[in-house]
Amino acid sequence: MRNTMFRKLMAGEFGEIRAEMLAHDHVLSSLGGRTADQALEAGIPAKEIWLAVCEAFDVPEHRR
Repeated sequence: MRNTMFRKLMAGEFGEIRAEMLAHDHVLSSLGGRTADQALEAGIPAKEIWLAVCEAFDVPEHRR
């Protein structure tokens, strides 16, 4: 998964503004105490980040 697909999925699930806020501000322990943006910068695969966000926010399986 590319970064652009990650951003598209985030916006589709949370809305554009909230998605950007979550990616920038919400720290996920499953990503080593990083935000999604920090995890992307650290080279963690976008799919892994997306799944961590889905788990943290209880996104239903069919939308993952």
